[in-house]
Amino acid sequence: MGIEAKIAAIHDEDLKAELEAARGGFLFAVIVEHIAHRQALRDAERAEAAREAEARAGMGRDQRRRDAVRAVIEAEPLVPDNIQHIHSVLALCGLPYRDPGETREFFREYGRNTLSILAGRIKNPVTGQMDLQGLPYGPKARLVLLHLCTEAVRQRSPTVEVADSLSGFMREMGFAVTGGERGTIRQFKEQLNRLAACTLQLGLWDGQSRSSTLTMPPFRKLDLWRAEGEGGLAWSKTVQFHQDFYDNLIRHALPVDIRAARAFSGSARKLDLLFWIGYRLRALHRPLRLSWDNLHKQFGADNGSLRSFRQAFKADVAHVREVFPKLPVSLDEAGMQLLPADPGALMVPPKPARKKAAG
Repeated sequence: MGIEAKIAAIHDEDLKAELEAARGGFLFAVIVEHIAHRQALRDAERAEAAREAEARAGMGRDQRRRDAVRAVIEAEPLVPDNIQHIHSVLALCGLPYRDPGETREFFREYGRNTLSILAGRIKNPVTGQMDLQGLPYGPKARLVLLHLCTEAVRQRSPTVEVADSLSGFMREMGFAVTGGERGTIRQFKEQLNRLAACTLQLGLWDGQSRSSTLTMPPFRKLDLWRAEGEGGLAWSKTVQFHQDFYDNLIRHALPVDIRAARAFSGSARKLDLLFWIGYRLRALHRPLRLSWDNLHKQFGADNGSLRSFRQAFKADVAHVREVFPKLPVSLDEAGMQLLPADPGALMVPPKPARKKAAG
C-alpha cells in the first residue's frame, strides 16, 4: 500500500491531527506508517466489538449476562475486591433449591457426610410471638450467606453490618432494590430471617466405626423492630454469627469470584455448581470422577427423575463453561470428570500450602 493510500485510511480525528502536525517533517513517511498501523488496530477492535454486539443481540437475557461476565473476566485481572467467601460446608452440600413449604427439615448426604437443616422461629416485634420460619432456599438465600460470610471474613468479626451493605450487594448482583409486598427487599429479608432461625447439623462418618455430629446455628442474634409509619418490619442493622459458625468459617472460608456469582445470581443450582467446583479445584491433584447417581444426590434435589436431571445438569455445566471456557470438566455416559487445573480456570486462588513442621 502506497503512502497516499495509507493516509486515506486514517480517519479518526485525533490521528488525522497527528498526521497534519507531522506533515512536511523529515520522518513523515515513518510517522504515516505508525499512525496507519494504530488506525488499523482501532478498526479491528471496533469490528470485533461490533461482531460481539451482534452475536449478543441474538442471545437471551441470561446468556447475554454470562457472555458479558466472561468478557470482563478475560479482560480484567482478579483483584482482592472481586473475591468473596462462603463456608466450605455450604459449598459441598448447599440449601434447598425451591421453597420446601411446610417441611421443617432439609436433609442431604454427600459421600460419608450428611447435612441437616432444621427450621426455627424468630421473635416478632409487632405481636411478641415466636413466629415459625420456613427453611432457607433458592439463590437469594445463597447470596445472603455469600455476602454476610464475606463481610465476616473481611472484618474479622462475627458481627456484620446489614442495612446498607446488603442493599448495595443486591444492586451489585443485578437485583433492583424495590419495596412492597413483592419487592426484592422483602424477598431478601425473608431469606435472612429463615437463615437466622435455622440450625445446621453436620454429620461426619469415617466409614467404619467413628462418627461425630456438629450442631451449628449460623446466627446468634438478629434484631428486628417495627418500622415507623409502615406496616412491615425495619431492615436489620446488624447480624451476629454464632461464634462456633464464625470460627469454623474463618478456618474454612472458600473464595468465590463475585463476577462469576453475578452471572448465576438467578439460579441456585448453578451457584452450587460454581461453589462446588471451586472447592474441588483448590485441592485436586488427580482426576475426580463422579457417577450420574452421585451427581443426582449432590445436585438433583428438585429432579426426581435421573433422566431429567441429566438433561438439566448438562445445560448447567454448559452455562458455567460459557463463563469459564478453560474449565476442565467433561460429561459422558458414566458421569462427570473433573481434572486438576490451574486456579485461573475458575479464577479461584489456590489453597495455601500447609507449613511443614520444624525438625
